[in-house]
Amino acid sequence: MSDPGAAPLFTIFTPTHNRAHTLLRLYESIAAQEFRDFEWVIVDDGSTDNTRELVARWIDEADFPIRYFHQSHGHKKTAYNYGIREARGELFLCWDSDDAALPHALRLFRDEWLAIPEADRGAFVGITGLCCYEDGKIFGDTYPQSPYDSNPVESTLCDRIRGDKSGFQRVDILRRHPFPEFIEGLVPEGVVWNAIAREYKTRYINEPVLIYHVEQDSIINSTNTLAKIRSMAVGRGYFAAEFLTHDWRWLFRAPVEVLKIAANHTRYAWHMGRSGRKGGFPPQSIGGCLLKLLAWPVGFLAFLYDERRLPRA
Repeated sequence: MSDPGAAPLFTIFTPTHNRAHTLLRLYESIAAQEFRDFEWVIVDDGSTDNTRELVARWIDEADFPIRYFHQSHGHKKTAYNYGIREARGELFLCWDSDDAALPHALRLFRDEWLAIPEADRGAFVGITGLCCYEDGKIFGDTYPQSPYDSNPVESTLCDRIRGDKSGFQRVDILRRHPFPEFIEGLVPEGVVWNAIAREYKTRYINEPVLIYHVEQDSIINSTNTLAKIRSMAVGRGYFAAEFLTHDWRWLFRAPVEVLKIAANHTRYAWHMGRSGRKGGFPPQSIGGCLLKLLAWPVGFLAFLYDERRLPRA
């Protein structure tokens, strides 16, 4: 066990909201980690269940540091920023309240990070591995090779790698790229990952590190409704605007994917207007504005499709 007074290598961060019924699974997987130089930071986003009492019991019994913080309900973006501010580790992992890590996850991450020559490590933000189901089947796509040095924009748009992944990032970089808290509701994580990708690489590995669970009440498992689309319109519109402002040149490598993002900018702007939220986020680049105009008809048709085909609630 590491020196309790020293800063740990890893901060494991978990945002949670009324997930006392799933947290035990994550706690047990953290307690079983082979590499022990870590802390667990939990930010409770306004839970009304017995999360506080559950965590208090674990703080007393665990042989690793657990730090619990409570905030009023502000969504994952504010919880994430809170966790980053409180992190004592050098490397930051976000493991959600309904997941479970494989026992070798931290050891593998440590080994892969140290395998990058120290002189080159400054160009990297972190390491990302795969997720798998309980039966061991890989969730989503694998990378074209392992290790694979790239970034989230290139791997998603150009290599078309889909499916949730799990990794860590350097705390010092995350503190320079907080989630925008002025955005109403949920904010796509790509807002932050794409900003970091403009400066740093990620090393991807074809090794599973996290067991992926889909709960009945999780966002990924919920049916699209018009109300749901509109509740996320501000965050998604902001993501599209940021992409068109800073990353529109990816058009030359992934034209179809970039035009989809441009069309979504119009789609979500219309949803914002219909729900009484005026303004939107216009792209702040000439290239982005031109792409928005080019894709406007498709975006408007997508909005009409949502209006006419999606259930209201």
